[in-house]
Amino acid sequence: MTAWLVTRPETDALPVAKALEARGATAIVAPLMTIVDHAPPGFDGGDATGFLLTSANGARALARTAARRDLPVFAVGDGTAAAAREGGFLHVASAGGAVEDLASLVASSLSPSFGPLLHVAGTHLAGDLAALLDEQGFTVRRERFYEARAVEALPAAAVEALRDRAVEGVLLFSPRTAEVFVTLVGRAGLGGALQPLSALCLSAAVARRLDDRAWGRIAIAPRPDIAGMLSLVDAPAIRP
Repeated sequence: MTAWLVTRPETDALPVAKALEARGATAIVAPLMTIVDHAPPGFDGGDATGFLLTSANGARALARTAARRDLPVFAVGDGTAAAAREGGFLHVASAGGAVEDLASLVASSLSPSFGPLLHVAGTHLAGDLAALLDEQGFTVRRERFYEARAVEALPAAAVEALRDRAVEGVLLFSPRTAEVFVTLVGRAGLGGALQPLSALCLSAAVARRLDDRAWGRIAIAPRPDIAGMLSLVDAPAIRP
């Protein structure tokens, strides 16, 4: 039985852990970020005619405060779209991919004359959605509804697993998480423990934050979603 470190915030880590366990693997949940809500209470959307969501955390933050659920929602991927639907939003479309795919979905679905769009974001961004849509004539306003704060030290579960060489690898879902993981592993004096491990990355942007000389394998998901990540878990690890 293989074991994998899941580094997402706890709410997002649970479905990944369940999917791993359904495959007969062990999931070691070791969140590297805590989510702090900054959403304004009773948010009515202002002049926004639609919402843009690039994370499930953004969807949940918006759902906690939004006074309206009838405006169209465009989500970067299926997980984010599911979180928006669970939050009660009525008209949700998923780009099923990355920020570039979300920009393409919006451009193919709306005219710039539709009106201003609100990007509900965190304090750290992966990709510039506003710039991509600005090039096509859209007006996008970005508001930070949450903050993903990096933990100060590697969670105890991760330290123990790395020290005991009890894991096959780690699932990394964002460039920032990849950077934080490597930093905290070094801070814990466990840098050498990465050499036999697989780093499973949601995207090429995540993989670029890693030094391939430090890992046994760096693999990029064929699709930037949980299903794509799990396909890497299912694939045999080919070592040099």
